[in-house]
Amino acid sequence: MPAPLATPAQRCLRGLRRPVHAPCVLHLIKLSVGVRDVAHLREIQARRARTDPPLRHQTRMFPKRAAEIAGDAGGSIYWVIAGFVQVRQRILEIRAEQWEDGTACAGIVLDRALVPVQGRQTRPFQGWRYLAAEAAPEDVGAAMAPTLGIETLPPKLRRELAALGLL
Repeated sequence: MPAPLATPAQRCLRGLRRPVHAPCVLHLIKLSVGVRDVAHLREIQARRARTDPPLRHQTRMFPKRAAEIAGDAGGSIYWVIAGFVQVRQRILEIRAEQWEDGTACAGIVLDRALVPVQGRQTRPFQGWRYLAAEAAPEDVGAAMAPTLGIETLPPKLRRELAALGLL
């Protein structure tokens, strides 16, 4: 008896060819350079959303796998803040845009909600990277997040606790 065919999800995890109608969920991970903490990121994004809507992040390289990330695909951008993955935002759309000087770029349109995730230390890297769904940190439960009070801790203490695996 021949072996059963793999499901689309199994083919995706193994990197095998899959039908166009069954894409994997894929995420992006990006360093949030110059941002002190999640509250600072929230403040910067609120200002950008007011002055230049819609809320988006512009980046030089256009993701070739955009269909696996944006909109109904359910992908997110995971923000690395102060050396740790701390929050994610759902990616609504990835579109071709231009900077003020006319240079082509990608506009990653974001949901305004910052979703806390289980902190994970990350080494610095340039640009953005693809992040497979199975490698993405889990969300911190909505009921748990406000009671933790993690955001009230000084950033240095949060980094030290996370490095010890306590956050």
